Amino acid sequence: MKMIVGLGNIGTRYDETRHNAGFMVVEQMAHDYHLGAFTHEKVEAVTATGLIEGQKVMLVKPTTFMNESGRAVKPLMEYYNIALENLIVINDDLDMPVGKLRLKRRGASGGHNGLKSLIDHLGTRDFYRLKLGIDHPKNGSVVNHVLGRFSTEERPVIDDTVMEAEKVLVDWVKGKSFDQLMNEYN
Repeated sequence: MKMIVGLGNIGTRYDETRHNAGFMVVEQMAHDYHLGAFTHEKVEAVTATGLIEGQKVMLVKPTTFMNESGRAVKPLMEYYNIALENLIVINDDLDMPVGKLRLKRRGASGGHNGLKSLIDHLGTRDFYRLKLGIDHPKNGSVVNHVLGRFSTEERPVIDDTVMEAEKVLVDWVKGKSFDQLMNEYN
């Protein structure tokens, strides 16, 4: 089974915010592939599980706040015996413009607290990531920026990016190697 983890903050207050770009992707996939509503697990996450292109997939939204995402993902991986190579994490990235996607095989957190938590709990930096650009604030605080919503001009761009991210993930689920995906989409 493939595990696709979207990072974000749980609660309606954070819906559609920049920091919830990962949630936006897994929610779109659950909708498009008729996986039903996200349901609570015994760990701190909600999941939607089913078949995408004939392959079993679990979409995950941690119910911890972003900074504790690893606390939810690690036990879920252990319970379902998910190998590290069958995990991909979707996160927002301040250092890329809105509309930009980047796949990474491994790396440091880059200052992203959700990734830092995953690295700490998984005990490794070696897991696949799909990063969605949310741009750096032109002025004002980073916290207000990441917890803010996309502008009217940015909204169609992020909607297209979410759809492109879904295509990347479906290609991964269908068996394209991560190297192939990086060559094609980066």
